Amino acid sequence: MSEVGTAENPLRVAIIGAGPAGFYAAEHLFKQKMAVQVDMYDRLPTPFGLVRNGVAPDHQKIKSVTAVFDRTAKKPGFRFFGNVELGRDVSVDDLRDHYHQIVYTTGAQTDRALNVPGADLEGHHPATEFVAWYNGHPDFRDLQFDLSQEKVAVIGIGNVAMDVARILCRTPAELAQTDIADYALEALSKSNVKEVYVLGRRGPAQAAFTTPEIKELGEMEDTDTFTISDEVELDSLSEASLAESADRGAMRKVEIIQSYAQNQSTGKSRKLFVRFLVSPVELYGDEHGHVKAMKLVHNELYKTDAGSLRPRATERTEVIEVGLVFRSIGYRGVPLSGVPFNDSWGVILNDNG
Repeated sequence: MSEVGTAENPLRVAIIGAGPAGFYAAEHLFKQKMAVQVDMYDRLPTPFGLVRNGVAPDHQKIKSVTAVFDRTAKKPGFRFFGNVELGRDVSVDDLRDHYHQIVYTTGAQTDRALNVPGADLEGHHPATEFVAWYNGHPDFRDLQFDLSQEKVAVIGIGNVAMDVARILCRTPAELAQTDIADYALEALSKSNVKEVYVLGRRGPAQAAFTTPEIKELGEMEDTDTFTISDEVELDSLSEASLAESADRGAMRKVEIIQSYAQNQSTGKSRKLFVRFLVSPVELYGDEHGHVKAMKLVHNELYKTDAGSLRPRATERTEVIEVGLVFRSIGYRGVPLSGVPFNDSWGVILNDNG
């Protein structure tokens, strides 16, 4: 048999997962100085993963990256097999019999749990489900979210949390200009949401969202956006960390966050509060088992031995009324049939990752 990587015997690679990581892996393989045959598998009938089902519908520019993936998919050595699930339609042993290598790019498919009393109440949802719902993901289109509630909490301070807050606050006219799922547009057009609280456990200098995301919150048509002065004033540890990093982007982000503390209500229909240094410690329910309020503990930052800034609880607490809660506090992978998995970390076992 001829050497692997020649025209007579191309390197045969199976990629499991048709999201961005899968396509970038395929493109990297095609750039190698060898003949390659890439077969990409996905359990959904359509490719592009989170670009299709995870990027906010009002962020069309980000979704345009699919044009790059289309070019990869048109290469002679590429094939896509949709609606094929590992463990259901094909096994790892089957793949090993037909391919030289298997690349797993299935991503972090589920969210991390909120381990506090009351987390099992109705009205508490993973943000991933809401995002998939408004993007038209076939697994989630039949979900129901109680948008009759006036007050909503979004736990987390990353870009996904920002997306959820923004979609909740957009007007029907704004949403109609996006590619949001029709059923989601109809439901959100009837929404009774008046106040949204985004809750971050660390300070503004440690916020995971990007500068464009926080800036966009202040540009919505019918929403006033606020922060709280005491929560956005940097402590000495954050000031030193920011100065040491000399990260101009992070500094600009903090400036925008702090500017919202100066905002006055203009009478818009909705109010968005971006909170810092608070953590949920309990959800309270009504007599029907539906969330009605949330207890928060206020945090302070401390420096670990490794030099990072971490939050720790103080004795100060407060309770806020909320009838709908979304959590966006991290993600984890799910086990694949026949593939070694680290359940503690929620990742496929690997040597260098």
